[in-house]
Amino acid sequence: MSGSKGGGEDSSTTTGTEAPLLSVRGLHVAFPGRRGAAAARAVDGVDLDIRRGEIVALVGESGCGKTTLARALLGLVRPTGGRVTFDGASLAYSARALKAYRRRAQLVLQDPSGSLNPRHTVYDIVAEGLRIHGRAGDERTAVAEALARAGLRPPERFFLRYPHELSGGQRQRVVIAGALVLRPELLVADEPVASLDASVRGEILALLLRLRTELGLAALVVTHDLGLAWNIADRVAVMYLGRIVETGPVEQVLTAPRHPYTRALLSVLPEAPGTPVVLTGEPPDPSYVPGGCRFHVRCPVLAGGEAERAGVADACRTTELEILRGGDASQVACHWARADRPAAGRPG
Repeated sequence: MSGSKGGGEDSSTTTGTEAPLLSVRGLHVAFPGRRGAAAARAVDGVDLDIRRGEIVALVGESGCGKTTLARALLGLVRPTGGRVTFDGASLAYSARALKAYRRRAQLVLQDPSGSLNPRHTVYDIVAEGLRIHGRAGDERTAVAEALARAGLRPPERFFLRYPHELSGGQRQRVVIAGALVLRPELLVADEPVASLDASVRGEILALLLRLRTELGLAALVVTHDLGLAWNIADRVAVMYLGRIVETGPVEQVLTAPRHPYTRALLSVLPEAPGTPVVLTGEPPDPSYVPGGCRFHVRCPVLAGGEAERAGVADACRTTELEILRGGDASQVACHWARADRPAAGRPG
């Protein structure tokens, strides 16, 4: 993969012994089915930790549950099972508790045009959080500092502008400034550069890395782009059909992927060697999660006979894998990846 690995520049920001800032255990989010249909298991058992100053990339195809998980972490969707812990305290869902929590954890959406009120000036957009949360102090100074940190300088030049007067990159910086003005400890960024031109994406990613360095911000970056994860993240969690199927340090996962799903996602990057792996069909309906390994109906390793040769084909079809634990360690939910195969058959 081309480009420098930005997420590894400040490895001192995380350690395996410090308590996570955000911790998720056994999280489930299900949505009722229509007309008596089975519930859609959008998030189906997830453990995840994010430490202070750490950037974690959550990757996977559209529809795999990434955005639902991100929203559940912020209390925007109430889990049907499991728990979310922030700074050692379980997340409570009263209006007062959620308001206090959202001063410390902020969401950055992928479409700045859709998340900015076209009738409000940049100043009012950024100041809105201060007004909602009743933060004391000089509002003008706080807005100017947030805009400057987001790369809009001199900030006063943007105060009276409206979103339609800004470029796409500038609008995304305004969204980030609106999150920064409350001085949060965690950003959850849902596809933060998906709607931007390629020339602007690198600038926004560099901004997120700088904010981590300058402010000690932690971040969960939701993306379908493994190239983005390579350039920004310390760790990566690969999600499929509501569950994390591979996780670990980003360089280890993306240079030596163990799960066939991760390998398929990586194979379609422009700089990837070999022939792209084309997965058949779409991810299954989350109302009807397949038995056994939830990836087995699309798995090229099973379809190609490699799982049979490794003696795990029956397990792939019938034996469900456990939820991967939180923490920093590399883990994979795959019978084939865990099988005792000859070295030449191992991925990577």
